[in-house]
Amino acid sequence: MNLILGTGPLGMSVMRELIAREEPVTMVSLGGKATVPQGVRVERADLMDKDQAKKVIKGSKVIFQCSQPPYQKWDKMFIPFQDNIISGAVAAGAKLIAAENLYMYGLVKGSMHENLPYSATTKKGKIRAEMSQILKKLHQDGTLQVAMGRGADFFGPNVHNSAVGSRLFHSIRNGKACTVMGNPDRKHTYTFIEDFGKALVVLSQHDDAFGQVWHVPNADTVSTREFVDMAYQIAGFPPAIRTMGIGMLRLGGLFIPEAKESIEMLYQFQEDFTVDSNKFTKRFGIQATPLHDALEKTLLS
Repeated sequence: MNLILGTGPLGMSVMRELIAREEPVTMVSLGGKATVPQGVRVERADLMDKDQAKKVIKGSKVIFQCSQPPYQKWDKMFIPFQDNIISGAVAAGAKLIAAENLYMYGLVKGSMHENLPYSATTKKGKIRAEMSQILKKLHQDGTLQVAMGRGADFFGPNVHNSAVGSRLFHSIRNGKACTVMGNPDRKHTYTFIEDFGKALVVLSQHDDAFGQVWHVPNADTVSTREFVDMAYQIAGFPPAIRTMGIGMLRLGGLFIPEAKESIEMLYQFQEDFTVDSNKFTKRFGIQATPLHDALEKTLLS
């Protein structure tokens, strides 16, 4: 059985890819509800509860870990959250596909590749580094078969909580000014959500993918301004970009915890942020969706 932890945009993307391959799918969410196609089961479980995690994972063969605690609670919750998933996976004898981001590398001059050291100095970057190291050691010890797929800030249909999520595309779709993080003229790799989901499924179906880190396929990196300009062009409107810096995030953080938590990660949008995904493409022969096509699909959703 394929078990997807999380019914957010990434979990849904994995689900669609598995269905396309005629694979059975069960999804897990805290509330136990999600809008899914016929034949897809949705189970309720609080993954912060070790017993509930073990119970819902029991009988699974492959687990796709696409869930996370609230952004502002990572420091207290994320490692125990992952530990409960690990316990369930080990007890079930299941393989684990862990969806990760790129925080653990810290500020990188040049392209990010899978062999970089974990040099994060931010709170959330250190948490991500520790979590990934735990998974690597478990695989090395023979305790758990695990593969890690890493994506950048993602976008696509029904992506909401992202630097380039639904709020940005709603403005573009309606010809209004949009707001972007940091310096829009810095290069920034963005991951199309459908490419991310497909990549995680591909990893699950190749034995040699386990025990390794993989950057999922991304289209050629452009500046955030070029990314947004292309979206406006597709929508048929002239570009109108506003920027959000540390001052606005601090102000927003007075009312929105997630905004406050984003401040330490702003460096990713103030400097070039380029991800190398050649390892995945060379091994599996899969290219990312061209940026124009991905933006078009997003705007039409």
